[in-house]
Amino acid sequence: MDEVREPQAPAPAAATADGRGARRLGRPDRAGLITAAVVLAACGGLVLYGALSPGGEEKEKREVPTASVTYEVTGTGTADITYQARSESGQATVVKAATLPWRTTVPVPLGRTPVVSIVLGEKGGQARCAVAVRGRHLQSATASGGFGRATCTGSLPGPGPSPDPADAAPTG
Repeated sequence: MDEVREPQAPAPAAATADGRGARRLGRPDRAGLITAAVVLAACGGLVLYGALSPGGEEKEKREVPTASVTYEVTGTGTADITYQARSESGQATVVKAATLPWRTTVPVPLGRTPVVSIVLGEKGGQARCAVAVRGRHLQSATASGGFGRATCTGSLPGPGPSPDPADAAPTG
């Protein structure tokens, strides 16, 4: 018949001169600490690399080709000016009570209509708006009198392969 043996407790560690065991229980060994530190550093490096490198979202964004459009409003006094600039939402930029003369050059996405609109104040006066694409004049208009209005537009080709937008036919 086989004898059944009871499990025995591990032998106590040998005592040292200071009364502590030669093997200290509860303290991790250095190799384990070094391995954990290396793994932690590698994970941190990967996270940092992912946060700093260009992600998929940025790569998916396409650069929209633009044309340089100059809007100009001449005259005296002030006017409210609204114009189209590079805006993915298509919203216009508004400048309230701009002191005349006023001028700005902005990129406008190909396929969008460059437009500038002016509204004179209650006191009226006279002002002229103009639109130019890449330095080529496309259209001008004049506003006069109290709350006088004028709008100038142009045309840009679509974003596909096409001739230079400066060759676009002037409107008006």
